[in-house]
Amino acid sequence: MATRARRALISLLALLLVSASGVASKSFAITNNCEYTVWPGILSSAGSPGMDSTGFALAPGESSTMPVPAGWSGRLWGRTLCSTDPAGKFACVTGDCGSGRQDCAGGGAAPPATLAEFTMDGNDGMDFYDVSLVDGYNLPMLVAPEQGAAAAGAGAAGGNCAPTGCVVDLNGACPGDLRVSSTTAGAGGVACKSACEAFGTAQYCCSGEYGSPGTCRPSAYSQFFKNACPRAYSYAYDDATSTFTCAGGVSAYAITFCPSTTRYRPVRPPTCRRDIYRSCAPRVLSNQKTTCCPVDVHGAPTSRAGQQRPHRVRPR
Repeated sequence: MATRARRALISLLALLLVSASGVASKSFAITNNCEYTVWPGILSSAGSPGMDSTGFALAPGESSTMPVPAGWSGRLWGRTLCSTDPAGKFACVTGDCGSGRQDCAGGGAAPPATLAEFTMDGNDGMDFYDVSLVDGYNLPMLVAPEQGAAAAGAGAAGGNCAPTGCVVDLNGACPGDLRVSSTTAGAGGVACKSACEAFGTAQYCCSGEYGSPGTCRPSAYSQFFKNACPRAYSYAYDDATSTFTCAGGVSAYAITFCPSTTRYRPVRPPTCRRDIYRSCAPRVLSNQKTTCCPVDVHGAPTSRAGQQRPHRVRPR
């Protein structure tokens, strides 16, 4: 308890000091609402100012507040099932950043991992943020902007300033082709891969001839993520429903792991009409015995490709 209290006090003092100096006026309030320990990891984009920490542990119910430098850009995620081996090397079953320590020290999340991505103080002073499942999923996460008292009264948040994330547990419902299991956690799934990570094809990875919005389309796999988490990125060009912005007035972003205990249960697809649908190749959705696949006007199955995108946080 003393350690937790000391960490909270240090975080508060650092936030007050940095805010008073004008270097940062915003913060991340990170809370672990899971029933297990989560190790947040943080990666700053190239050319972005760094954060005070790049990784630490949050016990169940614990919170930590971090100042965010002006103009910061990067991503934040949760690591799970972490341990230290006899040689002193730290590693995690999901979201591992490869540093061998609790702090990630410039390492990114190994997929699959649920990612929160930010560009602070971008174009016109706007904050851009999203929660992405393009690199797969490992735990529920919610990002919610919080306005200062004065800004809240004036309604100054602006933009598409709203909570976003994936608040349900997808690991149990993850398609068999994408599921990641671990003996550390028993027989249950611990993460859910993207189709790009699972199969590595250009169609799923949004690369080569499929590297544009016109050719990169949702797949049955990305639709699984989108149906469960409508506001989260499900494939590379899912911008229309998944990028959020806040103008001046937002003083903090609350980032919560496991904001609810809801488990996702996918709806079974309807019976196919033979004149509109025909069976897809088993490799398209091999975790299901039967499926429906749209056909084009010539009667051939239509390619529905969804791909992993590169890092979404980019200069605005």
